[in-house]
Amino acid sequence: MIYIAVGSLGFLIIHLFDIVAIKKIPRAKPIIWSAGSILLVYALVMLSLQSNTLPLPLWSVGVGWILFGTAFVIFIYALFINLPFRKTYIASGAGDKLVRNRLYTLVRHPGVLFFTLVLLSLILISHSYLLLIATPVFILLDIVLVVIQDKFFFVRMFDDYNSYKKITPMLLPNRQSITAFINSIKQA
Repeated sequence: MIYIAVGSLGFLIIHLFDIVAIKKIPRAKPIIWSAGSILLVYALVMLSLQSNTLPLPLWSVGVGWILFGTAFVIFIYALFINLPFRKTYIASGAGDKLVRNRLYTLVRHPGVLFFTLVLLSLILISHSYLLLIATPVFILLDIVLVVIQDKFFFVRMFDDYNSYKKITPMLLPNRQSITAFINSIKQA
């Protein structure tokens, strides 16, 4: 259970990232982001290595690896390629422009969607009982984080965020956002 607490602490530290961005505290963004991410990744690795195992069939490991590979690549793309890396994670202040293309036409927070798939794939791969317990906690913390970002931070960081909210769903794609996503890919 200690690793669930460590991962939760990682989410809380990551939440400070938006405050640091708004306050424009020099050099704090990469430190805050790295510290929170390291704690969360450490917790996930340790939870995956726990010896209490779920009675899942052997084929679930193969399915888990396929799901993990796909979800992890898309998760990394959403957070570190689709978003301008330097402006988002290193430079002081908030990014100068709201990203509204590719995965960000599908949902406003694609990281949540693909992080959830990464967690589910890790359960299939590791068969970890403790990871099964931690997953809903981490998903809930991630959703709480993006709700706070959506309501309090992003509207202050980006002038056109309210219009973006009207067009793009928060977490689950709809028919309109899927069409916009496909068109965004075609234009790229």
